Amino acid sequence: MTWLGRESRTRPGGALQAFAFLGALAVLPVVMGRHWQVNLLVFTLMYAGLASAWNLVGGYAGYAALGHGAFFGIGAYAMAIGTTHLGVGTGYRPFLLVLPIAVGTALAVVPIARLLLRTRAATFAVLSITVMFMVQTFAYNIRSLTHGSQGIAVPVPPFPFTTFERPFYYAMAILLALTVAVCWAVRSSQLGLALNAVRDDEDRARGLGVQTELVKLIAFSLSAGLTAAFGAVWAYYISYVFPGFAIDPLLSLGAILMAFLGGRHTLWGPVVGAALIVPAQQYFAYRYGASHLYLIAYAALFLIVIYLLPDGILPSTTQRLNRLRTRSRARTTPDLLPMEALNPRGESE
Repeated sequence: MTWLGRESRTRPGGALQAFAFLGALAVLPVVMGRHWQVNLLVFTLMYAGLASAWNLVGGYAGYAALGHGAFFGIGAYAMAIGTTHLGVGTGYRPFLLVLPIAVGTALAVVPIARLLLRTRAATFAVLSITVMFMVQTFAYNIRSLTHGSQGIAVPVPPFPFTTFERPFYYAMAILLALTVAVCWAVRSSQLGLALNAVRDDEDRARGLGVQTELVKLIAFSLSAGLTAAFGAVWAYYISYVFPGFAIDPLLSLGAILMAFLGGRHTLWGPVVGAALIVPAQQYFAYRYGASHLYLIAYAALFLIVIYLLPDGILPSTTQRLNRLRTRSRARTTPDLLPMEALNPRGESE
């Protein structure tokens, strides 16, 4: 189990990024205080967290998981059932359910994950999305708990109208910060190195002694638990849950596209992708929603960025900056004499 040890310490630049990120999360609802603005921030943070959580499996391990909507829906229904059937109540008390829901989901998916992770590539992708549709089918048919296709109502929280969105914003912000911290811890440990080895060549990694099954299981479990936590907060915010929305394939695909856009297997890529796509999607929907042209504009924006930055925004930008730095250094560094211009004594002729 030595791969669980830390690989490197926190660098000053990383600490500054973390403080800047937390500071921005704290002041954003103050700067953007209108209801529609805070509502947009809530969904932006939610998708940033979902993309980061998916990145643990899809980015670091390289497994194309398409069924994370199942875990989101499990978290949403767990919150709805807890506030209605179990009588947790309203106000701030339902937020106390988020952590148990996350931990419970992470543990509950272990048996399923062990079966799924025995497959790879397209087979894994198909089976993961099949699991999502199975969960959706259960939600439609277990009417005693989920109320079937009619959905289940969540008690409306008695928050002041002027600041109604802020408790949910800060709940999403805390979850996003936690998700990014988990991703950083994984990347900075030998667990991250093991996942990268699995992504590059799983058979070779196993031959070198990497416990591939265990590291994949840990990544999948963490990813599912964090996804369920966002689903729980979303359900309390929306105040109504039914299978078509809570377990939606488009939600999973949206989070995956944001991770691809920002840059897979990077720490801040999914956050950057969500920060760009969610506002753009809302803008196009508001501007062209009546004619459904917003879908074309949304797809065109994504295709343009992927065409210009195929590896994602952050990796592609970093590569181009490195090339510019290399060229600038080459211009300022005097040309070296070729080896042929040296005599056997090492002196120029």
